[in-house]
Amino acid sequence: MQRLKDLAISETGFVFDPFSGATYTANGPALTILDGLKRGHSRAAIAAAVREAFEVGADDVLRDLDELLQTLRSFGLVAADQELA
Repeated sequence: MQRLKDLAISETGFVFDPFSGATYTANGPALTILDGLKRGHSRAAIAAAVREAFEVGADDVLRDLDELLQTLRSFGLVAADQELA
């Protein structure tokens, strides 16, 4: 998870990976998820933060969280076996 913690993330959704030089953009819910992941929060805590901030349904939040985690795995930003409690 160290690479994830080293990402530079702006409030506007610009994400920079200093190791690869790659840049990404993230929307509000994704920024909230990234923040929770960087802080080591549980899956439930991250989902609750997204639901509270963006008024989205529980199923949508969990799906988005799982999809973003899979994307981060594919970019090598989190370990392939990284799971959230």
